[in-house]
Amino acid sequence: MTSLKRRDFIRRSLAATAGSAAFMAMLGKLEMAQAQSAGRGTLLGVGSDYRALVCIYLYGGNDCFNMVVPRDSGGYATYAATRGSIALPQASLLPLTTAEAPQGGGQFGLHPSMTGLRTMFNAGRAAVIANTGPLVRPVNKALYEMPGTLLPAQLFSHSDQSVQWQTPRADTTSRTGWGGRLADIFAGDNGNPTLSMNVSLDGDNVFQAGIDVSPYFMSSQGVESIGSIDTGAANCAGTNAWNRRRCMTFNALMNRQYAHPFQRAYADKVKSTLAVSSMLQAALATQPDTDAVYRPFWDLHGLPWNPANLVELPRLAAQLLMIARVMRVRSMLQMSRQLFFAGIGGFDTHDTQLADQAPLLADLSQSVQAFYQVLDNPAFNLGTQVTTFTASEFGRTLTNNGDGTDHGWGGHHLVFGNSVRGARIYGRMPNLSANTSNPDNAGWGQIIPTLSVDQYAATLASWFGLVPADRDEIFPNLVHMNGPLLSMSGPNLGFMNSI
Repeated sequence: MTSLKRRDFIRRSLAATAGSAAFMAMLGKLEMAQAQSAGRGTLLGVGSDYRALVCIYLYGGNDCFNMVVPRDSGGYATYAATRGSIALPQASLLPLTTAEAPQGGGQFGLHPSMTGLRTMFNAGRAAVIANTGPLVRPVNKALYEMPGTLLPAQLFSHSDQSVQWQTPRADTTSRTGWGGRLADIFAGDNGNPTLSMNVSLDGDNVFQAGIDVSPYFMSSQGVESIGSIDTGAANCAGTNAWNRRRCMTFNALMNRQYAHPFQRAYADKVKSTLAVSSMLQAALATQPDTDAVYRPFWDLHGLPWNPANLVELPRLAAQLLMIARVMRVRSMLQMSRQLFFAGIGGFDTHDTQLADQAPLLADLSQSVQAFYQVLDNPAFNLGTQVTTFTASEFGRTLTNNGDGTDHGWGGHHLVFGNSVRGARIYGRMPNLSANTSNPDNAGWGQIIPTLSVDQYAATLASWFGLVPADRDEIFPNLVHMNGPLLSMSGPNLGFMNSI
């Protein structure tokens, strides 16, 4: 369990309000502050019809063109000529066995570190969504070069494209995410009115920020605490005098009858968060990470399994382990719909790409494979109810700027789970030629997307239960995502089975 000092807790609470455009938006942000009291909370009753989405954000812009690579002779030759010193050896690629021929033909393989993904893909439990990116309207090279064409703002920018990937539309600077809008609609379906439907294991993010719903923050170690104040005992009894003074001061601040609405709102939110955190901690305590059901996280990373002294897991594996533990207590918490956010950084590799990308992709691949081995266990039986997907601000450039690549636009993404129509590549793989006549190349090797983030997100949201009327409200640009400029038209890309 991690700890927060009182001043850090207050700083995070206040920082969450910075930049809010309205007082009500500030109130929602305050709910993201985390705390814990030592007492055990009351656990709620049993929920039903569980379904969850897990977003794994690849910070920095993943070079997907070294993640999914042509391995037939013609496709590989073009790839190798364009990529130069960062091209992966053809013999090292992990072959993908597709249930249907990819659009445009060809054979493909994975980065050699992604053995877990190869196993899941070939078993029909993972799919590749090809050349996806933020779009305001479908566009080709001629339109891209034409003045006045509607394009996402500040293309190739980390911060801007990160927001555009997580919002429902690429032509707005709103910091409301499509996951947050889903929570605005579905939160009422959960029996628990206090714990947010959206849980982040990687801090603040646009994806989970709604109009009415804010995400709940925790870490891979669990619920965060106000470590310098023990507030557990009634009337602060049973602690030393030094802590008792702190405890009584804190409780007095929380229970004071404030006249100013800001002060009342702040105190109410902190007290509410204390209660929710106590409830969540109590639920997690019933399912410790030393349970052998979680052993795949260590086994698939080649780490020793010793419940008495657990070896630290890689970053993403630790986050997915905590997400699995929260899912396991879903009935106690009375949650039937949840969205989780996890993240792994370091993908802005530039000149150290070959050395740095391999362990990152291994963490992604093996961690997700372990996650689904856990979810398939009879103790969970959630492999069909949970869908995991990747997001990243952009793909990288095709061309090599020395020993790495630069900021791009379109890129490939991955979806995982038993509800995925797997062993398929959805959409068309782009032309990887560095030639300036390449119609997929916007210039400098940036690939023009032929699928939109709106289509990708709306397909996941529909599986989650979003009906068309609400879908069009959340994704207003989706009505424009059709026609021959896209490799697949319409609001649903078809990579999810209904359950």
